[in-house]
Amino acid sequence: MDRAASQPFCPFVEGMKRGELYLVSGPAGDPKKQRVFAIVSHQGLIESNFFTVICAPVHSQGLGLPTQVAVGPEEGLKHESWILCDGILSIPKAQLTRYVGSLPPAKLRKLNYALAVALDLPIDFQ
Repeated sequence: MDRAASQPFCPFVEGMKRGELYLVSGPAGDPKKQRVFAIVSHQGLIESNFFTVICAPVHSQGLGLPTQVAVGPEEGLKHESWILCDGILSIPKAQLTRYVGSLPPAKLRKLNYALAVALDLPIDFQ
């Protein structure tokens, strides 16, 4: 069987961008019925026909670790929360339908740093 033929097809979700926050119903492996996720995939993957994107969960509690990014009402959330870059997972684009908000450039830079720490990547951002 052709591997490409076995992959579900999902066209680019118009306007979806890295750093946006979406409320997802019934995320896999999560005890909550709904959770907000931040899209962390590169824009090329988001715009591709691949049916999933990589996301990081948003939790209401954090420890201020270097792998966590503080977010809140400025980004469209109801209360102060944390993006947990240690918990990234792949989510079907079709589940990212309830837009919450987006990260401003300064928070995107913090997200980049937190992801680099979580994945043990060299940190030499220009």
